[in-house]
Amino acid sequence: MKVFGVLAGKGAKRLGALYVTCQLFKIYFKLGTVHLCRSVIRSIETAKCFDFEEFPDRDKVTYMYYTGRLEVYNENFPAADHKLSYALAHCNASKEANIRMILKYLIPVKLSIGILPRTTLLEKFNLTEYSDVVLALRRGDLRLLRHALQEHEDRFLRSGVYLVLEKLELQVYQRLVKKIYIIQKQKDPNKAHQIKLDVIVKALKWLEMDMDVDEVECIMAILIYKNLVKGYFATRAKWAPAAVLNLTSCGVI
Repeated sequence: MKVFGVLAGKGAKRLGALYVTCQLFKIYFKLGTVHLCRSVIRSIETAKCFDFEEFPDRDKVTYMYYTGRLEVYNENFPAADHKLSYALAHCNASKEANIRMILKYLIPVKLSIGILPRTTLLEKFNLTEYSDVVLALRRGDLRLLRHALQEHEDRFLRSGVYLVLEKLELQVYQRLVKKIYIIQKQKDPNKAHQIKLDVIVKALKWLEMDMDVDEVECIMAILIYKNLVKGYFATRAKWAPAAVLNLTSCGVI
């Protein structure tokens, strides 16, 4: 912290504060002591003498990259999206290796908030380990997602994004419900919103995912709770001899 005392004064020296901060971030991340980044961040964000926009672009990009990664670890995806998107937007277009490093964390964040990247982007920056993850989300294919996570487990664990990607299962279930709704709408538009849990069980069995009705009901309850699906269970209605997910709105799915 003595370094900040020296750099906090007037003049050109204070512009070196963010550079020092970024070097500390690199050290902390390599040592696995990322919790120490918090005190450094506070020193920058609370210092009135620092104007972030005055710092060189390269230092701002590096700062946003590391603080964005911190937000990923904290599962604060809106903040991570803001910081990593800033880093990507201000990164030198000729530095493809740096862009790839940013995208390696920005892509899981975007997936978590429901934004899927283009295949051409993944191919251009050699991030094809995400291809099957994206395809699984598009299809609502739980089997493909789990296979992709297993195949690239070591890479995702080293990057620290494995748990983020694992939680995408809920979005896969959401897409599966949407596909079932679309199919039912083509057959009988008036009853498309009434999805029998047995139908979801059969769809999962077709994907070689063995689950019973109770497990599916629990998953659907989580989707409703997280506002990924709008609906309710109707288990005692005359028209519902079996457990049914009654959708009240298809806008969310």
